[in-house]
Amino acid sequence: MSEADVLPPLRDVIARYGLMADKALGQHFLLDLNLTARIARAAGDLAQGTTIEIGPGPGGLTRALLAAGAHVIAIEKDKRCSAILAEIAAAYPKRLEVLEADALTIDAATLGSTPRRIVANLPYNIGTELLLRWLQNARAFESMTLMFQTEVAMRITAPPDTGAYGRLSIMAQWLCDAELLFHINPKAFTPPPQVQSTVVRVTPRGEPIPARRETLERVTAAAFGQRRKMLRQSLRSLGVDAEGLCHAVGVDPTARAETLTVAQFCALANAVDSGKS
Repeated sequence: MSEADVLPPLRDVIARYGLMADKALGQHFLLDLNLTARIARAAGDLAQGTTIEIGPGPGGLTRALLAAGAHVIAIEKDKRCSAILAEIAAAYPKRLEVLEADALTIDAATLGSTPRRIVANLPYNIGTELLLRWLQNARAFESMTLMFQTEVAMRITAPPDTGAYGRLSIMAQWLCDAELLFHINPKAFTPPPQVQSTVVRVTPRGEPIPARRETLERVTAAAFGQRRKMLRQSLRSLGVDAEGLCHAVGVDPTARAETLTVAQFCALANAVDSGKS
């Protein structure tokens, strides 16, 4: 008998504890064990190091990660879930550590041993903010396998010259390879969200294109802040000769932001820092 065999069905656990999803916490519980197992498989070999989960709730994905051999550190803000997660921890001795905390206050890059990875069904209301924080120290993680609402997932993985391509695409793809894996129907959740969800795998690059983060953020904010305008107009907000800046790095000043590659944005940021305008 495996450890999982001693755990009752998730729906029975939720009913026993009277656990209702809290809209304010962005909770939508994923109870389909086939889907949670699929997410765990998508994260690769979990046997070594530490798997960090955000917002486990009643532990559907947590169970799948543990069944796949992971040592899990789960960060859960909702104290109502503590007893449920304690039952799972008892079924997998010394394999699950639960931190009762707001994930926005935790430096995930310091948790557990390496290799360190994040696997999570992220709360919709803080998913993007969490990703941007983790990207600041992306190389601390082996990978991040994350579920977002589909609109956000498309923005993370979008290539240039598409409607979804923007600031989030550039900041993610500058540091990582970002791959859209699969969609999940709203009916798989309790309660069903009003939008489709999508699982994305983000893998840090060994050597990202050299650029200073703060400047790259400024350049992309200026370029996409006036998305419909040509770069020679939108980049003026940087306080530089926008047309001269573009010419200095071989970018067409009449182009629009969504047509530039990540490498071209990095070149613009480096030119700003070096005063080439």
